[in-house]
Amino acid sequence: MGRFLRPRLLVIAGFLAAVTAFAGGVWWYGYVAALAQLEQRARSDLALASDSLTGELRRFRELAVLTADHPHLRPLMAGVMAEDDLRAVLQEVADKTGALDIMLVGVDGKPLLATADAPNIDHAGRGYFERAMDGALGFHHLYSEAYGRRAFVFAAPVFSRAGPVEAVLMVYADVEGVEASWRGARPAVFFTDAQGIIFLSNRSELVFRARLTDPASAAVVPVDRVAPFVRYTEEIVSGHEVWHVDGGRYLPRRALHLTLDLPVVDMTGEVLVDVAPARQLAFLQAVMTAAVCLAFGLLLFVATQRRRTLAALNVRLERRVHDRTAELSELNADLRREVAERTAAEAQLQKAQDDLVQAGKLAALGQMSAGISHELNQPLTAIRSFAENAQGFLERGKPEVAANNLGRISELARRMGRIIRNLRAFARQEDEPPKDVDIVAVIDAALEIVGPRAAQDQIAIVWDRPVGPMIVRGGEVRLQQVILNLVSNGMDAMEDSADKVLTIGLDHAGARTTVSVRDTGPGIAEPEKIFDPFYSTKAVGAAEGMGLGLSISYGLVQSFGGAIRGRNHPSGGAVFMVELDRVVQEAAA
Repeated sequence: MGRFLRPRLLVIAGFLAAVTAFAGGVWWYGYVAALAQLEQRARSDLALASDSLTGELRRFRELAVLTADHPHLRPLMAGVMAEDDLRAVLQEVADKTGALDIMLVGVDGKPLLATADAPNIDHAGRGYFERAMDGALGFHHLYSEAYGRRAFVFAAPVFSRAGPVEAVLMVYADVEGVEASWRGARPAVFFTDAQGIIFLSNRSELVFRARLTDPASAAVVPVDRVAPFVRYTEEIVSGHEVWHVDGGRYLPRRALHLTLDLPVVDMTGEVLVDVAPARQLAFLQAVMTAAVCLAFGLLLFVATQRRRTLAALNVRLERRVHDRTAELSELNADLRREVAERTAAEAQLQKAQDDLVQAGKLAALGQMSAGISHELNQPLTAIRSFAENAQGFLERGKPEVAANNLGRISELARRMGRIIRNLRAFARQEDEPPKDVDIVAVIDAALEIVGPRAAQDQIAIVWDRPVGPMIVRGGEVRLQQVILNLVSNGMDAMEDSADKVLTIGLDHAGARTTVSVRDTGPGIAEPEKIFDPFYSTKAVGAAEGMGLGLSISYGLVQSFGGAIRGRNHPSGGAVFMVELDRVVQEAAA
């Protein structure tokens, strides 16, 4: 058993190693993708903080420029206006704008007046002052011991009427007021100056921390206030700069570091974004991938085990199938023989049914032969008489009377031809599919065949014949046989009736055309059996027949897609109705 267990353990170990490596790759890919998205958001946050800073400083820069053009400055410089009056005006401007201090400095760098009573500091030689003396706007940031806080300084030149700069107006902006709106927000954002000192930030513990090699180079901040930067190690992850920071509870331990140059304020914006969400997302993706792979491996292992079991069962099943196939082959051969025998029997049955239908038609012709012979003898006798008379009239020189007799002979000959044509059509077998047929012409042909018998038996036929044709779906000969069977059955039923009336109706109003044949006989004793084969209501010996006429008619009407029904009429006698599919006259044309 150990010989078979060892390969399986090796396969499982290899599969677990592959899953671990694949999950590690998914983690790395997800981590890098998350860092890319994190960098986009961090750049947006840093740009927003930078725009907020520059927007606040722009307000004080414009204040310095506008105040330098204040109309009260010139009277002071000319010695016309008192300093206290100008100081009151500047104090009002500082209070309304939130400026830390507004100071007027002479060309020698000495303060002339200030709103906050700042100490007398010589500004000569400083970059922002010299720039203002050159006629441009000066800017500087510093930590002021006098104010005890960080400040931004805007120096605007005050021009004399002659043109040269006669004073410098300086506006001090409080840094804490600028950064108050975004202090404590996420992520950690700080701005460093050219000396590498963090001058303002939304994390107070980062202010005045510097990445300096020589602290003495910190000119804008006293050396005793500068602290070393937090400890960190830098790591490059697929082009992204990630810091491992040891900076307390308010800074992320792992952070994405981004920078943005701000030449307007001569600083560099920096941001530290926590990468823990990115690592967590990558970890979840790796765990899900490993879970899916392990689940797939488990299913594969179970499927393999099941496949082996099924293979063993398949061998046993194939043996049983082989034995069973031999038995089924023998049964199949027997079934083929039985099917062939049944097919032959059905063919014989169909031929017998066709022969039976034909025999029924010939039997009906035999029953009507006496009346038909009488119907043909009358025209023949009249033809002979008219022919002899025409010969006599010609001998007497009366050709117009002879022509009249010849016309009657022609009409009688057409009548005999029509009778013979209907008999010939009725006697032939029809095997064509259903087509468009004029039901009025079919009824006329059937009535012409039974006309001699009706005259002989004194049966009145009521047939309200329509003026035009009515087209239905069926077979001309088969429909004629159905109508003839119904009419003949009606005549047979009225053999002992005192009032012999056969009524034929035709309803062509709905979607189907209905042909009704009603007699005045005794009615139907068992209406539910009238279409059963060999069922007949005629007395034994009363007439020749096998009880197949209605059964045959039922099958013929069904083959057209129609329906045939029979019932007793409330006024006496029986009525049979044949429903056939109607064909619209325009479509038929």
